[in-house]
Amino acid sequence: MTADRVFEALASTPRRQILAFLSAQKLTAGEIASRFEMSAPAISRHLSILAAAGLVVSERKGQFLLYRLNPDSLLNTLLGFAFEVCPTGSQLKREGEDLSKK
Repeated sequence: MTADRVFEALASTPRRQILAFLSAQKLTAGEIASRFEMSAPAISRHLSILAAAGLVVSERKGQFLLYRLNPDSLLNTLLGFAFEVCPTGSQLKREGEDLSKK
């Protein structure tokens, strides 16, 4: 997973809405699709992009796939981005990397 994939996934309003729905509960693709006026294949593509970015994960329950947020992935990506753009953050990141090598 790269930060670019995460930010590309977040660039879409429907994908951000899907993440908002999943922040409250696990949902099947059908339950997610019922909240939108788009085709099931379009929802599936959005879910695939979110999964490829590491933002959602799925688990099989019988014949259904339940989707849920992968909050650690989003948090780590945003923290990494903040460390890159924040002047003191990049210095702290380098210090942390140096300490981990010792």
